[in-house]
Amino acid sequence: MYQNIATKVLTGEVRLSYANLTTPRAPQQGGEPKYSVTLLIPKTDTATIADIEASIKAAYDEGVSKKWGGARPAPKQLVHDGDGLRQSGLPYGDECKGHWVLTASTKNKPQVVGIDNLSCELLPSDIYSGMYARVTINFFAYDTAGSKGVGCGLGNVMKTRDGDALSGGSSAASDFEGIGQSFSGTQFSAAQSYGQAQAAPAFQQQSRPAVNPITGMPW
Repeated sequence: MYQNIATKVLTGEVRLSYANLTTPRAPQQGGEPKYSVTLLIPKTDTATIADIEASIKAAYDEGVSKKWGGARPAPKQLVHDGDGLRQSGLPYGDECKGHWVLTASTKNKPQVVGIDNLSCELLPSDIYSGMYARVTINFFAYDTAGSKGVGCGLGNVMKTRDGDALSGGSSAASDFEGIGQSFSGTQFSAAQSYGQAQAAPAFQQQSRPAVNPITGMPW
């Protein structure tokens, strides 16, 4: 429970994966584009997991009384074990090890702010998979086209610190770490080397003899 809402949770610090927080993305099977993110919740954060379990139960209780006519559908797995296997039978990525995995989504663009300024939204370039954050989520009961259950809605995101990007790319700083420093002091800069290369032909032209010593003919 968060802010006296039984179905709402403020997580502890989690790591974000598959962060579609600036542009909505349509699911692979089609459907309405949504903003979404996968939360990697450390298994050591037992308080957040307890809050999530209680809020899921509250959402099911609300569904029984308000949506499903007193019936309670079989619960669907929302929180997955990052040390286990996906539904496809393949293991989760290394970043999921030691974590619980939960995906949240919303039709409305979430606000993503920094911990140092809650009134100013972050630039898209500061929002990426791999960063750490605290997130508000809300569990809700649904009954859509005969499918009944509880889903996880995404609220807002507060970035707490940077982390290694999970996009598969790398930053310029990591690609060129140490290279700039190795050229200082003991080696010429690229500009100096280029200037010497430009000066070399002029020097050779001035110092060569007027007659080709091999042919005996003028140059």
